Amino acid sequence: MISKKLLISSLLFASGAFSQAQQLKNFVSEGNPVIRHKYTADPAALVHDGTFYIYAGHDQCPVPHNHYQINEWLVFSSKDLKNWTEHHVPLTPKDFSWAKGEAWASQVIERNGKFYWYVTVEHKDIKGKSIGVAVSDSPIGPFKDARGSALITNNMTTEQTKIDWDDIDPTVFIDDDGKAYMFWGNTQCYYIKLKDNMIEADSPIYTVDLPRFTEAAWVHKKDDWYYLSYASEFPEKICYAMSKNINGPWVYKGVLNELAGNSNTNHQAILEYNGEWYFVYHNGGADVNGGSFRRSVCIDKLYYNPDGTMKKVIMTSDGVN
Repeated sequence: MISKKLLISSLLFASGAFSQAQQLKNFVSEGNPVIRHKYTADPAALVHDGTFYIYAGHDQCPVPHNHYQINEWLVFSSKDLKNWTEHHVPLTPKDFSWAKGEAWASQVIERNGKFYWYVTVEHKDIKGKSIGVAVSDSPIGPFKDARGSALITNNMTTEQTKIDWDDIDPTVFIDDDGKAYMFWGNTQCYYIKLKDNMIEADSPIYTVDLPRFTEAAWVHKKDDWYYLSYASEFPEKICYAMSKNINGPWVYKGVLNELAGNSNTNHQAILEYNGEWYFVYHNGGADVNGGSFRRSVCIDKLYYNPDGTMKKVIMTSDGVN
């Protein structure tokens, strides 16, 4: 017979109410989706010291409702893309005193032994979405607000668009010369140069004109080419452009990843790991309750053509294993 204490503990675990120390989980990925015990969305990825990290929002919308409910970010790590560890919840919007909620898309990047997490949250005092920065000495946290204020707020971009959700989905890229840039946006793609401290702007806000740009910008570099991929139209597919200079001009190259079919949104991270390139994204394919508001992170291989263009990514259930 199950004790009352054990029953309550089981219910707390199922609801996610256990302490951080008790949330740690090791699991094996058997194809796509990679993470099946929680709904995860808007993945970013980082490779550091031979370990592959995935940072994702936690889709928590309860069945049968359909709306975005994302109250925290999660982090997972692996050394072989098969055996994974879920770490303690490293960051929530509550860690930013000026924010009032909504853990939208984000990215972590390392510089000089510090890990900077650029996040999208709803601002408490300025209407609309804003971008904040948290910092840690470890890729798995804990993270803390690096500024005490937002890096980007909606009132900085009202000349370009009147919507209050255009300042979302930050992605940061450090070039070979050490200069850092942040790209972001919805319906309009923006970018700035960052100071060496990674938490202040070192330029005005510039715009990038991309065909049918929706959101989810991601910048990476291979050889002499810069790649700017992004979610396009709605429902979203992933398209991309290429340039020989981080400041453009960017030349549109077409569709990289088609509609997921079971998710209206698409969000990607592209990076190299152990000599191979990977495309990290989400779909709605976790189980019968998956979909646009209960999404799941997946990984597939990415390949290049001899001219530097990327081959279209084929979404698979087998994944990279």
